[in-house]
Amino acid sequence: MAYVAIESDERMEEGPEGLQFQSFLSTDARATNQGTNASRGFISDGPSKNAGFWTLDYYQPYFDVDTKTVLRRCYTTLLPRSQNYLSAHLTPSADLYGPFWTLTTLIFALFVCSSLASSIAAYLSHPSDSSAAVLEYDFGLLSTAVGLVYAYGLGVPVLLWLALRYMGVGEWSVVEAVSVWGYGQFVWIPVSFLCVIPVPIVRWVLVGIAFVMSGWFLAANVYPILATADAKPVRLIIILLAVLHAAIALCFKILFFSYYVVKEIGPADPLPSA
Repeated sequence: MAYVAIESDERMEEGPEGLQFQSFLSTDARATNQGTNASRGFISDGPSKNAGFWTLDYYQPYFDVDTKTVLRRCYTTLLPRSQNYLSAHLTPSADLYGPFWTLTTLIFALFVCSSLASSIAAYLSHPSDSSAAVLEYDFGLLSTAVGLVYAYGLGVPVLLWLALRYMGVGEWSVVEAVSVWGYGQFVWIPVSFLCVIPVPIVRWVLVGIAFVMSGWFLAANVYPILATADAKPVRLIIILLAVLHAAIALCFKILFFSYYVVKEIGPADPLPSA
């Protein structure tokens, strides 16, 4: 049997590292090929870094948060020692998902609980009248709740952020401002359900507790930011925020929980509804 000697290729002996692949497409052709996925409707792996604030991709990272984190950020606002809420609980970044659903849940809680309180008051006033127990919804209260809650929970922090930017304070982003303000209104949700109790003094106590707790939370987390600005404008801002906070608490109480039976249970209401 004859054997034939075959010379080995030196490039094969070098191993896979010696193999090189070269593209014969031009630069323009490669760019066109890379853009075909987007043109065919495929979504990229992440949001575009060059997305403008008017696009959905710009806000996508602020809604990328799980339910467990949102719930933890909600109930920690009820703790008295939550001064470092921004650094302790809104890390690695603040979100808009939790504040949006906190405010939206508060709107429906005010609307539903107010309607339920009205039905309970009507039934206790006329227990023999079966029609008084029918639950009736006043959708005018729903639009009022939407305007009040979103104006205070979204409009106030945005205006505060603009005022601080005007005064040269850049330590606070608008997302952090909305996040702190939105989560700070979480205490009003359980209070809304408890205010169904048709006892005036109990409702006032509950509203007072929510006013103090939410006010303490906001003051503890907002005042360190305000302290970095000039003293005179800050004093005016603090007074304005305190007035707005007290006004929203009174609006919640008078507009949504002033339904009483004909013969009031407990002491008389100091601010009866018209």
